[in-house]
Amino acid sequence: MQHEDWLNELKERGREIYLLEHTAALLGWDQETCLPEKAVEERSEQLALLEGLAHEKLAHPRVTELLEKLGATLETPKGTVPLTDVDAGYVRHFFRRHRREVCFPEDLVREFARRTSIAQSVWARARKSNDFALFAPELKKIVALIKERARLLKVGTHPYDALIDTYEPGMTKAELDRIFIPLKKELTALVAQIKTRPQPQTDFFNAEYPLEDQRKLGNLILARLGYPQDRGRLDVSAHPFTTTLGADDVRITTRYGEPNPFNSFFSTVHEAGHGLYELGFGDAVRGNLLADGTSLGIHESQSRSWENLIARSRPFWHGFYGEVQKLFPGILGEVPEETFYQAINRVSPSFIRVDADEVTYSLHVILRYELETALMEGTLEVEDLPRVWDDKMEQFLGIRPDKLSLGVLQDVHWSAGLFGYFPTYALGNLYGAQLFRAARRDLPGLMDDVEAGRFAPFLDWLRRSIHQYGSTYTAGELLQSITGEPLNPGYFTSYLKEKYQDIYGGESFGG
Repeated sequence: MQHEDWLNELKERGREIYLLEHTAALLGWDQETCLPEKAVEERSEQLALLEGLAHEKLAHPRVTELLEKLGATLETPKGTVPLTDVDAGYVRHFFRRHRREVCFPEDLVREFARRTSIAQSVWARARKSNDFALFAPELKKIVALIKERARLLKVGTHPYDALIDTYEPGMTKAELDRIFIPLKKELTALVAQIKTRPQPQTDFFNAEYPLEDQRKLGNLILARLGYPQDRGRLDVSAHPFTTTLGADDVRITTRYGEPNPFNSFFSTVHEAGHGLYELGFGDAVRGNLLADGTSLGIHESQSRSWENLIARSRPFWHGFYGEVQKLFPGILGEVPEETFYQAINRVSPSFIRVDADEVTYSLHVILRYELETALMEGTLEVEDLPRVWDDKMEQFLGIRPDKLSLGVLQDVHWSAGLFGYFPTYALGNLYGAQLFRAARRDLPGLMDDVEAGRFAPFLDWLRRSIHQYGSTYTAGELLQSITGEPLNPGYFTSYLKEKYQDIYGGESFGG
């Protein structure tokens, strides 16, 4: 049938885009891990060239023609010809990406790639020297480019709608406000209640944990979780991340040498969650544009589930703590398991988002969301970001940074042009709690497996339920299919109240 020829041509074009994007990802990984400082300028030109080529292929008039022949429109993004679920998902995914690209002229695409590449290097220097004035000019240029992109996209009724829709298809500022306003209220109330209770002992985190043993611990947990060393690798970067360079090349990074060595442990578990998702795409989507996460919120649900719902659970440490004690006998040998478990779940407002506990973490995200929306609305200027950031940190968490690397300069995202990205972190917490409840329904012995160090059953469930489909389905479609209902934030807040009531004791947490 003729529509099969159109679809196959679309897939051939998509394969070229897929390869270009993975080539650009390799250059990006290199830049974040080992690029010489003086090589940044030319690297920015290399990335801009690849971005431009990918843009040309996505926005090509022939792609427009093929999508029209398949019947893909705003009203029928999956097309109108008979297709399998996977092929219909492919058409929708390609149509969505094509529609975004045709809105952007090529010079804007190249300029955006060039400016963000330079800005990431400037951000790293500014962060190291606590000098926001060094970074501000580059950030102003990026904000202007982001506003122009949002204007051209014409998505929704608010400039931010186009930004969040990039990473969380179908999500809007209005929906985020509906979720985040009550969530902020519940979390700030829970933090206030926890502050009234005695804090767990954590002094043993202040000891010197040999760097080589921290590396051993990271590699040990990767092996236990089933992260295949022949399809990926673990490296070090200033900001932990996961990147996919190919179907069998998914790389993660972490960082070591922090005051609490278990920050790097949980960072490694977190990035492994992302990596396992990328390595779990099924044959039907492997090697094409559908080999991607459903959304960044669903992607984050995978990493947050492994990091918090699994690796911060009591059953996990009941099974794993003995091995950690053997690795650090002089420090943890006399520390009881329950004391350690409470310590790694200590709730204490902190400055760095990636090190935040699971109660305060989403408040870090909501803070950034409010700043981003204000920048897009023009009610906040780039120069005022440090002051407003610090004010909100004090309002949300009761602490105020004394240096910019603990505040507005801590994240790489804005230098990379990732506006609209931050909300997906908090959405990941919400998705993760809801999906984990379904996993425990389907796997009644799940936590017994976790205690025994058997993580394959949970990973297999994730692959069957989520990973294999790539971005064939939307987040809403997946949630409805797996859990039987749309997003319900109540599962996350109920989980937090139950867990931390158990840890902190006293009267039940409410609010």
